[in-house]
Amino acid sequence: MKPFENITVLEFSTMITASFAAMMMADQGARVIKVEPMDMGDPMRYIGAAKGGISALFANCNRGKQSIKVDLKQAAGQQLIRDMMPQVDVVIHNFRPGVMDSLGLGSASLREINPRLVYLAVSGFGTTGPLAKAPAYDPIIQAHVGMTASQGMAGHTFIRNLMCDKITAYTAMQAVTGALLVRANTGEGQHVDVAMIDAGLFFIYPDSFMNDTLMDSDIAPQPLLSDLIYELTETQDGAITMSAATDRQRAGVLKALGKESMMADPRFNSMESLLQNIDAYRESLADAFKQLPTDVILARLIENEVPAARCLSRAEVLSQPQLKSNETIVERDHPLMGSMRLVRSPAKFNGEPLPVAGHAPAHGQDTDQVLSDFGLSIDARQALKAAGAVA
Repeated sequence: MKPFENITVLEFSTMITASFAAMMMADQGARVIKVEPMDMGDPMRYIGAAKGGISALFANCNRGKQSIKVDLKQAAGQQLIRDMMPQVDVVIHNFRPGVMDSLGLGSASLREINPRLVYLAVSGFGTTGPLAKAPAYDPIIQAHVGMTASQGMAGHTFIRNLMCDKITAYTAMQAVTGALLVRANTGEGQHVDVAMIDAGLFFIYPDSFMNDTLMDSDIAPQPLLSDLIYELTETQDGAITMSAATDRQRAGVLKALGKESMMADPRFNSMESLLQNIDAYRESLADAFKQLPTDVILARLIENEVPAARCLSRAEVLSQPQLKSNETIVERDHPLMGSMRLVRSPAKFNGEPLPVAGHAPAHGQDTDQVLSDFGLSIDARQALKAAGAVA
């Protein structure tokens, strides 16, 4: 049995955060119904490489769902959602604070209809404070939580990946799981708020804010892990990364490069002195690395028990044997998008990987089926369509 079997999720979202969280629930067995606007649906459908009217980005965040078109600006569309509530376990949305309330679909009103409902609201900055109504996108949140200041480089730089969007999605997924556990124990639903700024800071804080945790005046700042272990080392024909965290591993690096004499240098022969001279240490080794091909230096480092890896291209990432052994990547055909490569949900239950959930849906492809499943007659469905409340 999958963890979320027999759980029905109603998702109101655009872009990444709520969509990705709900997709993880779908992978774990939930029935996820994505409620999309009538005109263009989720804008993510149109970003990047696409086929059959569905983008790869959308598919990577929305597999296994059903899509229905509902005009939430119409009273009939709002009433439809309220009528569905007795059969819904989870509502998740990432609209700005107040939007769902203005539609009559806020947490209090929907949980009055269904007291067992778990209602999760994702926002950029929270529901109060000076930024509560501000628009939030991943680079904005990265700037606010210090990610741009925590990359171990002079000045600021982004993690060029939707990091805060996705960590917020993971946080939302875990929060829904916790709320459902409370419901299983008490019979009562929950209202849950997750702010991207909070999720982003919680994620980055343990290591990036090491020097900001202890507040007494007798604490001396120390080098951050980002300054010590995240180093791109150029070779003759590429680049590697390595993590030499112990004396034995540091000795292994010097042996691999034929630089054993540096172990006696007082600037480098202890962790304390090495940290004080880390730039000189790296400069002393840089030319030696550049004289050797990647395969040669990588073999030497591994022989000397130094954790190291080649920096792979995207194509090399997808073809590496370890992922094949883990059954991480699945290839299959989508009825509209053609051949696709997908990544499984990473959790294994009883040692078995979860099967990848169904296909990403076309815009509104499931409206009639879903409304029928929720008990609406043919006449009721046709009336809603005629009024333009659904499509």
